[in-house]
Amino acid sequence: MTPASLPWYKQRWPWLLISGPLIVVIAAIITMVIAVRTADPLVNDDYYKRGKEINIELSRDNEAVRLHLSGQVMFGDNGKNVRVMLNSPDQAAPDTLTLLMLHPTLPEHDRTVNLKLAGQGFYVGEMTLPSAAHWFVRVQDSQDRWRLQSEWRPSENEIVQLKNQPAPSLTPAE
Repeated sequence: MTPASLPWYKQRWPWLLISGPLIVVIAAIITMVIAVRTADPLVNDDYYKRGKEINIELSRDNEAVRLHLSGQVMFGDNGKNVRVMLNSPDQAAPDTLTLLMLHPTLPEHDRTVNLKLAGQGFYVGEMTLPSAAHWFVRVQDSQDRWRLQSEWRPSENEIVQLKNQPAPSLTPAE
């Protein structure tokens, strides 16, 4: 039999032409399955309410500036032990602090640690920290009046300097 007399399904060209669209359909189905099974935690439904909350959080940054607060967070034992040194020249050191370790994209990896006063301006606590290349570190008082925060990359250093910078003023649009 000559190639022209073979049925279409035994020839190479129809299968070559069908394979391109077939691969695209399979990839689309795989993409749809991934999209349906994976949640997108970065999207907030109530963006207006969240915007108003941001202004309240910025006032906590400004309160830390007003109180001249600064500090360091030191990690030991691969992130299991944490020590915070708080410099608070204008006020007495509180008995407890809250340390928040915030993952940039996965909220289920976020950790909250209550720190206890261990000495003059030193606080200690324990935590189990998932492995990640980048964290947002936040220290605040138990009444949520002020906060200090910074970013931490574990591969670079085991000490985080807590920044004491005034927050930009945001006013809601009318």
